[in-house]
Amino acid sequence: MIETERLVLREWTADDLPDLKRFLQDAEVMWAYEHAFSNEEVSNWLQWNLDSYQANGYGLWAMLCKSTGEIIGECGITQQTVEGTVYPEIGYHLVKTHWHQGFAVEAARAVKDWGFKKKQFPELVSTIRDTNLASMNVAIRNGMIVKKRFIKQYRGIEMPHYLFGVKKDARSTFFREK
Repeated sequence: MIETERLVLREWTADDLPDLKRFLQDAEVMWAYEHAFSNEEVSNWLQWNLDSYQANGYGLWAMLCKSTGEIIGECGITQQTVEGTVYPEIGYHLVKTHWHQGFAVEAARAVKDWGFKKKQFPELVSTIRDTNLASMNVAIRNGMIVKKRFIKQYRGIEMPHYLFGVKKDARSTFFREK
């Protein structure tokens, strides 16, 4: 679907479930969610993305490292509701061994450009827990600025988040179509 210098982003398939578990079931990767996902939650996550591909033409995509062919995470666009408004959101997760190597920024920039070019979104956002500095830095490096702070309810926990956003006219090109 999307190709960058070091990455290929493509739709998840049912065969990718073990790769999805590698990071969604890692408590350190998922600390902003307050828990690693169960097998059922990972299966539901996969189905949520498969459904989004059908309904919207996008979702979170498997992130493959070109040099190894390994799935090292995911990045893509999902629909997120913040205080009653639905936004197209760029989200990302990475296998821990691939943190701090620029992969999330590279993928997020390519997804941003894809969303503006292919889907004609006027704005894209990222919702980030207020303690997740690494994800905030990805959003900032993706040209986003804080729009507002809000409280997200998740599993009975109040989690302060920031809504980062970037408008279409602030973009630059980072992806090539295959």
